Amino acid sequence: MPFERYTVPVSGSSDAAIDEELTRLRAELAAEYDLREVSHRFAESDFTFLSVLDSYALLDRIDPAAFVKDEQMPYWAEIWPAAVTLSRQIMESGELAGKSVLELGAGVGMASIAAARSGARVLCTDYSTEALRFVAWNAMKNRVPLDTSRLDWRMIKGDEKFDAVIAADVLYERVNLLPIVTAVDALLAPGGAAWIADPRRRLAEQFLELVHENGFEIAETRMFDAEGDQTVAVTIYKLQRATA
Repeated sequence: MPFERYTVPVSGSSDAAIDEELTRLRAELAAEYDLREVSHRFAESDFTFLSVLDSYALLDRIDPAAFVKDEQMPYWAEIWPAAVTLSRQIMESGELAGKSVLELGAGVGMASIAAARSGARVLCTDYSTEALRFVAWNAMKNRVPLDTSRLDWRMIKGDEKFDAVIAADVLYERVNLLPIVTAVDALLAPGGAAWIADPRRRLAEQFLELVHENGFEIAETRMFDAEGDQTVAVTIYKLQRATA
């Protein structure tokens, strides 16, 4: 059973039609959020991304009943350093060109958009439907074709597989670790690989133990990116099923 997809209207649309939809969607988002627009350059390619100016301001909007149900915080609303690093690595390596790619916990979609720009066929997913509205704007703004879908990584349904799974800064709560490993295992096609970018949290060590226990081999790439006047250290873990 395939994912229920929304195809961002880029392919086959004129620049005028895309700009009109961008204006409409931005006005819609601006009525609900204080917005922040930033520029990044990865591998000689320029990008623009829209996110929420202050994600902490969204805490007051959390429905207590909904929070009791799934304890979801508005982490999607900002761009995390690990997403910047993963996006740069995707663009510089070119490893995802021509591959089918799914991003877990995409937030506003930076890494998915980098993957799509590099030539991948991308399904960008997040638990938050609000996040996917920002993904649509960002994909249109950067003129990259991709699909979006709401996905709860705790419940992977269907049997669709992908050449690559990517995720940035998702190892922030212990309760998520095993579901992420299980999701990667369920989503990867034979011979596929997952790239998980993490800002060297302590929980990553427990994640790696679970990865080994579930039959994956791990390669690590350590990278650094500037965040304001600070240097942020990020490790990208490449997971592949162990071969006999």
